[in-house]
Amino acid sequence: MKKYLLYISIITIAASACNKQLDLRPSDYIDPEGAYQNVEDVNQGLLGAYSALSYYSSIRYTSLITDENMLPSENSTGSGFATHRWQYDGSFLHDAWKDNYIAIDRLNRALSASYRVAVKPSEHEALAQYRGELLALRAYCHLELVRNFAEKYEPGALGVPYMDSSFIGKPARLSFAASMSRINQDLAAAKGMIPAGFDDRTRINKAAVAALQARAALYEKNWDNAITYATEAIDALPLANRAQFPQIWKDNSTAEVFWKLKRVTGDEEIGNFYTQAGFLDNPAGRRLYYAASYKLTNLFDKVNDIRFSSYIRIDAGRLAAGNVPNAVVKYIAANTASNLVDIKLLRTGEMYLIRAEAYAEKDQPGLAANDLNSLRAARIAGYTPQTFADKAAIIAAVYSERFKELAFEGHRHFDLRRRNLNISRNPEDAVNALGAVLLTPNDPEYVFPIPNSELRANPNMKQNPGYVNK
Repeated sequence: MKKYLLYISIITIAASACNKQLDLRPSDYIDPEGAYQNVEDVNQGLLGAYSALSYYSSIRYTSLITDENMLPSENSTGSGFATHRWQYDGSFLHDAWKDNYIAIDRLNRALSASYRVAVKPSEHEALAQYRGELLALRAYCHLELVRNFAEKYEPGALGVPYMDSSFIGKPARLSFAASMSRINQDLAAAKGMIPAGFDDRTRINKAAVAALQARAALYEKNWDNAITYATEAIDALPLANRAQFPQIWKDNSTAEVFWKLKRVTGDEEIGNFYTQAGFLDNPAGRRLYYAASYKLTNLFDKVNDIRFSSYIRIDAGRLAAGNVPNAVVKYIAANTASNLVDIKLLRTGEMYLIRAEAYAEKDQPGLAANDLNSLRAARIAGYTPQTFADKAAIIAAVYSERFKELAFEGHRHFDLRRRNLNISRNPEDAVNALGAVLLTPNDPEYVFPIPNSELRANPNMKQNPGYVNK
């Protein structure tokens, strides 16, 4: 009995010690109350939200599933084959879902803390700017989620959950209209907080907010707002000239760039999706993973359009060897050995095309033609302005121009979806697509699925039509 009592005493003492230890926080733990003490801490939280952003997935998946790129036979080590062939189902995990909601959670924590920290009299303007950036970031992330995952870009269609605070819960999808309303509210509030003199192109400034408002209006088909905000953005930042334009993509110029994601060593090298590193130094000895489609390549004036040489290179040696020659060089660094460059998120060229489309929809073809011709004149040497027969003709021209101007920037899929247009590949671009040449708006794969992992964790989440939950 004494022996048993001794064992019981030892266990009791050990349990008591464990309980006391469980009451202690880990020495390296910082709770939200401790993490944010002052205005500079809010800035650091904002930078943490910026660092979580990754537009790579939107660019990559757009290139994979549309008529923008083709899969060359030499690519035996790359990824994305099933996606390129439209062989995905509800188990497909699009990185944009987790990437954007992670960034949203970070920024919501910083935004909430911004109302609790100690503020010196000299810091009020800076704090207001940080709040404006956080709100604009929240709108941007939700707009990316809408573009990728909304059932349709129509008012009553399913949108996405809008997270305006950091909590663990089971939110349902808002309608597309409600999602866009929340985006617009955040952008409007942000614009009033960011000072006009702030012009850091690696962060969201006031002109970038106007550009985001124009893009949001485009998806809503709010043509009046699209014209208003695109004009505001254009007035703030003119088009790059022909000398500046190629330097944008080498990070040697910020001409016409409202906002870009700064990439540093260790970040994803977006160019690695298209070409093996060092491609320009040795085209014959490096691989093309995904080449520019012939459908896109043949749209360009290859001699006079500065966009062609900035985006695509045709290598005669590769052609002679029987390899696809259409290399995407848009994301090859200035030193040519690296594929690490900044990601340009908002440009003036897009604003001209948004306004041109809005003018056409408002039955103002002359103004639409002016914008389209202005953009082309800035890009194409010796360009002669064109006239267009009617509204349909100018809209078709705008869409063709968007295909060229915004190539490999993550827009093509969403542009086709905005007008319920087929994804249609030319035969020469589908040699390794296993018959994936036509994807219609009636096919489930036309819209990305909500990840099944999200559906399993959240019973209030609804899947996009046509996908079977697993």
